[in-house]
Amino acid sequence: MELREYIRILRTGWILIVVMALVGVAAAAAFSILSKPQFKASAQVFVSTQSGGTVTDLVQGSTFTQQRVKTYAGLVTTPIVLLPVISNLHLSLTADELSKTVTASAPLDTTLIDISATSPDPVKAADIANGISESLTNVVQNIESTGSQASQVKLTRVKQADVPPNPVTPNVPINVLIGLAAGLVLGIGAALLRHTLDNRVRSERDVEAISPAPILGGITFDAKAPKRPLIVHDDPRSPRAEAFRTLRTNLQFIDAGGGSRSFVITSAVESEGKSSTASNLAIALDSAGHKVIVVDADLRRPKLAQYMGIEGAIGLTDLLIGRADMEDAVQQWGRGNLHVLPAGSVPPNPSELLGSAAMHALVQRLENEFDYVLFDAPPVLPVTDAAVLSKAAGGAIMVTAAGRTHRSQLSAAVTALENVGSRLYGFVLTMLPVQGPHAYGYQTYGYGPVYAQDDVTIGKSSRTDRRRIRGLAGKS
Repeated sequence: MELREYIRILRTGWILIVVMALVGVAAAAAFSILSKPQFKASAQVFVSTQSGGTVTDLVQGSTFTQQRVKTYAGLVTTPIVLLPVISNLHLSLTADELSKTVTASAPLDTTLIDISATSPDPVKAADIANGISESLTNVVQNIESTGSQASQVKLTRVKQADVPPNPVTPNVPINVLIGLAAGLVLGIGAALLRHTLDNRVRSERDVEAISPAPILGGITFDAKAPKRPLIVHDDPRSPRAEAFRTLRTNLQFIDAGGGSRSFVITSAVESEGKSSTASNLAIALDSAGHKVIVVDADLRRPKLAQYMGIEGAIGLTDLLIGRADMEDAVQQWGRGNLHVLPAGSVPPNPSELLGSAAMHALVQRLENEFDYVLFDAPPVLPVTDAAVLSKAAGGAIMVTAAGRTHRSQLSAAVTALENVGSRLYGFVLTMLPVQGPHAYGYQTYGYGPVYAQDDVTIGKSSRTDRRRIRGLAGKS
């Protein structure tokens, strides 16, 4: 992936990243508050040996001392050193327990031993460090003595452990920074993992990765859409209505070559907005002066009559089986040249009816009588109705809901249309977000002294899309 793709992923998951970072900071703060403060005190012991006055004796004595220092540092945590300290300070600890709170180190190329002790009580920490330094001096003196010969090694405490004023743990600033860093890492990892596992169509980039067909337009998500599905008629000055007019314009680009003007409006799965898209597109074409008919070819769950507010008892089914004439089934809508053919009664064999010779003849007749013929068809994946009908008509327009349709579903729907030899004119993205990294919008002009910014719509094709649309028009 490119750098801007990673940036887009981070923008998409910024809430998750921030939440994880705050959780990390809160966890670090809680740990710091609940942790018992620990104080650390340090003492230092110098190791020396008795040697002759010659240079050789001095060198040999220095080498011997440096070698011994590491051994003496290791004695600090042994019971022989710690038990006298426990006895003198009256500690309620065993030698093993005390050894876990004590550390000893010998700086490189020196004959010094640093002894540190940690305790919740700062005074006790200093007493333990001083007591161990004194005990180590006595132990080494006894070990190095052999019979009547005194020890050649001498340990001297050169730094006494003082009572520490501040605890060494918990270090609240460091803990908070560690918690913040851990939270950010986990948040970024979770955002990348969610992106990898997310198989939904989010933007036009996801669609372009599946099919070379152009994106004809995009419609933003509107929570009020179920209450006013015919936005082009109910609120013609709204940004969403302008998006449908943009779709109308792009559709005219496709038909610039004078090809078939019958389109099957379908989707991969249900509830992607195909019926409202077909209805509003028909109204937009009618307002441009075209003679349009929109046909409810969803013979399983018809919705067009409800959206358009007409009687749907007699319709396409009755027309195909010869129970009604065109004049009885087709209804004029509004004051223009928009006509509606509802679905009629629900038949037991929708696929057979839509693929019948009568349907092919009806498509030819509608294409001859109307400038544009729009079929509201069922989704492609659940049933074969749309694929069969798109073969009889000029082609299909795929309506895809952002954030709802899976990429695998859209890919399977495109493949289903290709398998029957149907032409896919392009895609209409619906339910697109108006904000965020996946928002695909354009600045719309208001109809007053200010711009319409509250409901920013999307749908204007990019220059690349327009070139692709014109290219398709040249092939028509």
